Amino acid sequence: MWDDGDVISFQALRRGTPVRSTDGVEIGTVRHADAIAREHLFDGIVIDTPDGKRFLDAPEVLRIHERAVLTTFPAAEAGEHLQPVGSKLAAIAQNTTTARRLKRLSNRTKDRAKNAWDRR
Repeated sequence: MWDDGDVISFQALRRGTPVRSTDGVEIGTVRHADAIAREHLFDGIVIDTPDGKRFLDAPEVLRIHERAVLTTFPAAEAGEHLQPVGSKLAAIAQNTTTARRLKRLSNRTKDRAKNAWDRR
């Protein structure tokens, strides 16, 4: 049906490679592959989806080809298998009043330090 090329190692996987479910639906594209460095083991793939970055665990990767990554589940079950990437605390605190105030304070402090340096 598709010419996905030869099977390759996760280390040769390129960013932007399509990730397809068992029913052939593209669920995202590869951002990068994760490995357990000390043991040189494949841990999973971080993919870009319409819902943001998601992690695809290694047991749910069927095969990695040159031009596509195939999963072990259909597209309808993608939400159950793909885990959001990033901390929950960062997602909650990203747009809080405190975070916005700290950003403004940080910018003002940088400006003051730059002006003080220029005046010396």
